[in-house]
Amino acid sequence: MSRAVSVCLLKGGIGKSTTSINLARELAHRGSDVLLVDLDPNGHTTTGLGFGEEFYSEAHLGDVLLDDAELEPRELILETGFEIDLLPSNDRIEQVESDLGGVMMGSARLKQRVIDPLLGDDYDYVVVDCPAARGKLNDNALYATQNLVLPMRPESGALSGLEKTVKRLITPAREHFDLEILAVVPTDLRDRIDHDRPTRRLVEALVSKPNIASKLPNFAYTDPDVFEAIDDGEWDGDLPKPGIRHRSAIDASIREHMPLRDYDSTCDQLACYDELAQIVEEGEVAR
Repeated sequence: MSRAVSVCLLKGGIGKSTTSINLARELAHRGSDVLLVDLDPNGHTTTGLGFGEEFYSEAHLGDVLLDDAELEPRELILETGFEIDLLPSNDRIEQVESDLGGVMMGSARLKQRVIDPLLGDDYDYVVVDCPAARGKLNDNALYATQNLVLPMRPESGALSGLEKTVKRLITPAREHFDLEILAVVPTDLRDRIDHDRPTRRLVEALVSKPNIASKLPNFAYTDPDVFEAIDDGEWDGDLPKPGIRHRSAIDASIREHMPLRDYDSTCDQLACYDELAQIVEEGEVAR
């Protein structure tokens, strides 16, 4: 079954591009044809895969989405050399977002002109890296994919960013079409969970909310009773290490313009991205 998914949260610096790149790469590693679409005006996914020059190219996504469209999406797609293809962002995509506000069905253009023509025929999966701000590009991504992966770093504003995303993006969208949260993904976690540090505060808050806890992948889930046992001094096993853990290899892979698998195929956190790919394949977390 083919599927499109948006990697989204209304907060910057939360790990969307890293998650998008490695999710797409793991889907490809599992044997699927994958297109990665970069809708973020910052272009971190595009430049993160080494396409800095293409970010400033004359041809861009606006030439596909707007009324005076001159290109087919296939004319913009790049082969990355990492078993995934890329529809890159561009330094003029913010103007595209503005222009989409003035065209008929401006929130449906990505679905009509990119996702529907390509998904199922050219690609098994499409992964969309979304902007951090609300707007027409995010509206297009949500309507085109109707599936979400929500990454979060354990930092100030992470939970409020999730709450803002639900209130300002997901709930209004669900008034018009089905929109499924496939996974909430804590990423770049560093601390032990027996310390009152950002990692514990984030994970404990997420598992305490049943509607969110059910969306946590197995690698990110810790039973709430574990925290109580730790606090009562009754936990004598190895401490769980939930979430995608901080690894220098993940940061280095982005600096070297490649997915984690291609930079360090021995990194233990690849198992997390593999489970995330499996969730996208199956359309849900299997606990």
